[in-house]
Amino acid sequence: MNYQLENKMKTIKLATALAALLIAPAFAHDQHEHGSFSAGEPGNPKKSARTIEILLNEMDYAPARIEVKRGEQIRFVLRNVGKEDHEFLLATTKENLAHAEVMKKHPHMEHDDPNGVRLAPHKTAEILWKFTKAGTFEFSCLIPGHRDYGMVGHVTVN
Repeated sequence: MNYQLENKMKTIKLATALAALLIAPAFAHDQHEHGSFSAGEPGNPKKSARTIEILLNEMDYAPARIEVKRGEQIRFVLRNVGKEDHEFLLATTKENLAHAEVMKKHPHMEHDDPNGVRLAPHKTAEILWKFTKAGTFEFSCLIPGHRDYGMVGHVTVN
């Protein structure tokens, strides 16, 4: 093989490898987006929902305990009434604890997922959620330190 052809082949292999590395996270993210969530699934905006307003204060939620029926759809209206950014991430305790460890390494990670959001002070967001599974789930703020100071709430699904 001549030198130019050999360099072209190396370039093509490198470009292919880089493309695979760039595409893999997109596929992984897509699976998360369309996969299952521990606390249920994103709600259907065409169906009725009970609205629950939750205030995100400095290191707590109000209310911090919620009860819903299995199959019920809830429109969470989240209002950050605090002076700093806060999050609402709905999952199992185990999942939130694992995600909190990742947040320690990447504290400015933004959440805009079907089951979570990060809010700046005095901002409001909504999450539409259908609770398809019975059990106790939590919502917490995973910004480093916030969960440790008590920014955790619970949803009991009967």
